[in-house]
Amino acid sequence: MIRLGSLRGVAISVVALSSTLTAHAQSATFEVKLLAPETAMEAARGALEHCRRQGFQVAVAVVDRSGVLQTLVRDRFAGAHTVEAASDKAWTAASFRVPSATLAAETQSGKSMSGLRSLSRLMAVGGGQPIEAGGSALGGIGVSGAPGGDADDACAKAGIQAIAGNLEF
Repeated sequence: MIRLGSLRGVAISVVALSSTLTAHAQSATFEVKLLAPETAMEAARGALEHCRRQGFQVAVAVVDRSGVLQTLVRDRFAGAHTVEAASDKAWTAASFRVPSATLAAETQSGKSMSGLRSLSRLMAVGGGQPIEAGGSALGGIGVSGAPGGDADDACAKAGIQAIAGNLEF
């Protein structure tokens, strides 16, 4: 048998919890800045053009802050694998908010973060750069197809530089 006093106590607790959750929910929203599709395309174009001047055929991917693909461009003779690799490099940079080359060093066997290598989209090699401005994470850019991660990184950085004038720092 349930006592009336017990029910009253439970009811008061439920009302108090409900009020707390309602007040918390109202203040638990936030604003984010997102790259416009045109800005994402401009970053990809800047990276592609930088690579072309170096004689590299690459794919370039730009993802939003959640890692969702915004734009992808593949040069005529870039390998078929470069599409997935560029997308995963961009996802890695956006997801972890660090260059993908940093994760290459930090996820080596025997290091504390080595388990991250088991993530299906993690691309722990150079070529992925986070896109940030004004204290906000905006997305990531990934390049694949240049000879080595350092060259991919240089192209990705050129893509960010191409849009730097349009971003609020």
